[in-house]
Amino acid sequence: MKFHEIVFEEKDNIKRARLHFENGYGASIVCNPGPFFKSYGGDQGLYEIAVLKDNSICYTTPITSDVIGHLSEADVEQIVNQIKNL
Repeated sequence: MKFHEIVFEEKDNIKRARLHFENGYGASIVCNPGPFFKSYGGDQGLYEIAVLKDNSICYTTPITSDVIGHLSEADVEQIVNQIKNL
């Protein structure tokens, strides 16, 4: 999947997307510059990803055991494809 294929909802300067894949995993992607509840790197225009399993954050994948922040568009693309291929 390419970054430009991800459909983001934008509201109050916050970008959010949720992806779901046939393998039961998904991704929550956010860029929130703050000032409250800012995402990791959001104030720099970067993205944060959480791996989802059955619509809940999954902390037990080979990809990560937490959310991943400070991601460029290329980083998001790479991680989304890793999740898709779990």
